[in-house]
Amino acid sequence: MIGTAKPRPIHPLWMRISHWLNAFAVLILIASGWRIYNAAPFFGFTIPNDITLGGWLAGALQWHFAAMWLLVANGVFYLLMNVLTGRLLRKFFPLSPRAILQDAWAALRGKLSHADPRHYNSVQRLAYLFVMIDILVIVLSGLVLWKSVQFPVLRELLGGYEFSRRIHFVGMALLVGFIAVHLVMVALVPRTLLTMLSARGKETTA
Repeated sequence: MIGTAKPRPIHPLWMRISHWLNAFAVLILIASGWRIYNAAPFFGFTIPNDITLGGWLAGALQWHFAAMWLLVANGVFYLLMNVLTGRLLRKFFPLSPRAILQDAWAALRGKLSHADPRHYNSVQRLAYLFVMIDILVIVLSGLVLWKSVQFPVLRELLGGYEFSRRIHFVGMALLVGFIAVHLVMVALVPRTLLTMLSARGKETTA
């Protein structure tokens, strides 16, 4: 019937599935990566074993490599779908320093609107673009740690094997920071979680 409102999910099914697969892979990578770090720490601390995964170095490496393939495959799918559907440009751009500062200031004062879950504010756009780049850096530095001899140019670009380890760790730490902030924001605006769990969170179009 012409003019009848038709509900549709705020987030398409492919996006919701890839989001949760990425989240699952990242959690496995972080927990197993902490166990790998503990085997040869290069900072003055270790990670409590109770929050690591793998039991020992070999077990952690197995978990790490399994989750790595999931993250890479699903991440490539996610990026391709964002580009091919036009979602990347539509959701994350335009982006300007002025808009970021305005939205950040509004958020600090508790005045940043979350009325429309279809629309990302400038701080969200920056955060999501940052995490995409951060994961790319983690993957590239991980390649050096995994196949250092096979990727000599990449190894040198990242400052050598040992410096790549530090890049990998810092990239992971920044990702953990993003996840922590992300969870806080979800707790403040629970509706955003519902839109990622099912098609119930819908927008209406004529």
